[in-house]
Amino acid sequence: MSSFLYFILPALGGYTLTSVYLLKNPHILHKRKRTAFYCKHISHRGGCGERIESTMEAFTNAVEQGTQMLEMDCHLTRDGYVVVSHDENLLRQTGHDVTTSSLNLQDLPLYKEKLEVTFYTGRYSNGPDRKFALLEDVFRKFPKLPVSIEIKENNKQLIKKNASMPYSFSVNRGLLLLFLFYSGLLPFVPLGESLLQFYLPRIFNRTYIPEERILRNKLVIYLLEKVTMRKSLFKHLAARGIQVHLFVCNEDEDIKAAFEVGATGVMSDYPALLSSYLCRNRSQD
Repeated sequence: MSSFLYFILPALGGYTLTSVYLLKNPHILHKRKRTAFYCKHISHRGGCGERIESTMEAFTNAVEQGTQMLEMDCHLTRDGYVVVSHDENLLRQTGHDVTTSSLNLQDLPLYKEKLEVTFYTGRYSNGPDRKFALLEDVFRKFPKLPVSIEIKENNKQLIKKNASMPYSFSVNRGLLLLFLFYSGLLPFVPLGESLLQFYLPRIFNRTYIPEERILRNKLVIYLLEKVTMRKSLFKHLAARGIQVHLFVCNEDEDIKAAFEVGATGVMSDYPALLSSYLCRNRSQD
């Protein structure tokens, strides 16, 4: 046993020291990713705290407020149009218990006149534009603005990956990322992703009340924050050219916390609030 430890302990020590060194100096093994965009200011669902979520009015307002990226979700209608919508079932958004995929584009109902902001419970948004937006119309109106698209369903017709297009970590890949980080393997492994987008756990049960009961447990959220909000992990990713976006930050204290833990960008429902914060804190801009 003693002879086994004689060999294994130095090997583990050497592995640990090498891993820590490469975590802080990823350029030794990995070429920094080139990115066509770099975004600190991201508008969640187009800035759904200030206008009805995912409408052209919301996107236009966010751009006018200085956003650098629009975040949105997409679904496919029965007649093959890609519409911007967070939910497949439209009950929450419209009051009609129907699905996007069961309707043709012309039959989609209007958004509610007043819609609760999901990540700021008790707050509502409204506006004259209540129509579902087409993704192609967003591209046409904002041809040079980066757009983060989350596809909510495993639809092969909707998902056609362009090899030249930057993409984010999926849930499974995110879990793998954490395993690689805690096992010390991360500095040795190539990563294809260009973006990591994740919750800022401190918003749970404060501005955002999750539906899942397990996420209402304070201990679970405490552990989630301790495990995921690792500045050394985020610094390593940023050094490799992988942007880290934390969401959804709807108060100054949350925006500050996100940047302090190493986020390269923050996602908010309130683009004007985020612009104001960045203006007052130029060192983070």
